[in-house]
Amino acid sequence: MSNNVSTSCTHLAQVNQNIEGKTRGCEECEKSGSDWVHLRLCLTCGHVGCCDSSVNKHGTKHFNSTRHPMIKSYEPGENWKWCYVDEVFFQ
Repeated sequence: MSNNVSTSCTHLAQVNQNIEGKTRGCEECEKSGSDWVHLRLCLTCGHVGCCDSSVNKHGTKHFNSTRHPMIKSYEPGENWKWCYVDEVFFQ
């Protein structure tokens, strides 16, 4: 994926770039004993949810319930971000 910094997304400027996750794994999966594939960090509140390749898709469910627009990868060595609202990828 290419480096995409689009002027069509205003949400990047609204997030807390230094936010930390509240848990080490997906919050909901940890409670229910489910597994996940990869983790996503909400850049508004610090919620950690599983990716859309995971069975439960808690990261997207969190966006749908809160409308918090931006996530970033919560995987070691990855630093990309995604805006759900504008469907823009940042690397």
